[in-house]
Amino acid sequence: MNHAVAGMRLGVAQAGIKMADHDDVVLISLAPGSSTSAVFTQNAFRAAPVLIAAEHQHTNRGQAGWLLINTGNANAGTGEPGKSMAIQSCQAVADLTGSSIDSVLPFSTGVIGEPLSGELITQALPQALADLGDNNWERAAAAILTTDTRAKLRSVSIDLDGQTCVITGMAKGAGMICPNLATMLGFIGTDAQIAPDVLDTLLQIAVAASFNRISVDGDTSTNDAVVLSATGQSSVVLEAGSDHTTRFLDALTGLMIELAHDIVRDGEGATKFVEVRVKGGASEAACDQVARTIAHSPLVKTALFASDPNWGRLLMAIGRAGLENLDTSVISIHINGVLIAEDGARAASYTEEAGQAAMADRDLVVEVNLNQGSAASSLWTTDLSYDYVKINADYRT
Repeated sequence: MNHAVAGMRLGVAQAGIKMADHDDVVLISLAPGSSTSAVFTQNAFRAAPVLIAAEHQHTNRGQAGWLLINTGNANAGTGEPGKSMAIQSCQAVADLTGSSIDSVLPFSTGVIGEPLSGELITQALPQALADLGDNNWERAAAAILTTDTRAKLRSVSIDLDGQTCVITGMAKGAGMICPNLATMLGFIGTDAQIAPDVLDTLLQIAVAASFNRISVDGDTSTNDAVVLSATGQSSVVLEAGSDHTTRFLDALTGLMIELAHDIVRDGEGATKFVEVRVKGGASEAACDQVARTIAHSPLVKTALFASDPNWGRLLMAIGRAGLENLDTSVISIHINGVLIAEDGARAASYTEEAGQAAMADRDLVVEVNLNQGSAASSLWTTDLSYDYVKINADYRT
């Protein structure tokens, strides 16, 4: 598949941040006149590159020219020296390219709390610049990984009444995933012409329906960011409220949902891909509250890993979700279409054999009907396995 986005070039380099002979720096060049929108983690302990990227994004008014990404070190919990290092790296890009420092947005992922060498990144920049090309998406997607086992890369071409534009995106993330805009990073590009304010709206809507609806372990990273850049190199012009913009948003949201699913399927130690659907709520917020409580429960997640239809743990999670005036006597639960509980108790038709057969699948749908309204909400999560514990116990060794 051709992932190229006209006006967007990517270069990959080896800085030796954590390992020698390993791609760990990505530099993305955006054509002059490009628009860029970004959303950042809501974790109060924002990493230094997040702080600097948000500051530069505000200063350049959505007109970034360069995205600088490193893996192997998150540059988080590093105080003022960490901020100085992020600024130093941006300045190095600016000096080498004749750009302003605020046109450079830095991003980092990896171990938290360790100093990051700005010198290593600076020394790798000439290699990244020399490597710039519009067909480097696959190498770049692999270079930004940490505990991921595979790259996440998606691309789609959209026909809008005879005019064509492309959307390509890459993401990384496998653990510390519970985005609230996760460690997750996403970089998406399109060659459509989109003004910064319209781009901001499109990104916020698409993120809310995709990356903000996944959870591996319930922890929101210090470094999360999702970036959407529009290079304006195609003839497609997208304006607020137009039919073409609506169709573009549908395609963008679909691509970002695919990337979000890729992150969940590659969750650390995951053996299950689980969609939690909650319907029949008094409000979407109430349904979302129940869905997240289920998805974040270690007891539910370990039962999923064991393929154990332990519906009592689901009842527990629903009951502690904090909904006011919850009528437990009308709640029903299905797992992969098998009725497990109804009217707040074990379903008369339920058998352990049917429950175990449903739970044996790798892809599961846990559906809860609160029967108290018409609202609904869904999110995607994983089980919690032995390997998740091993991966995170050994993360710094």
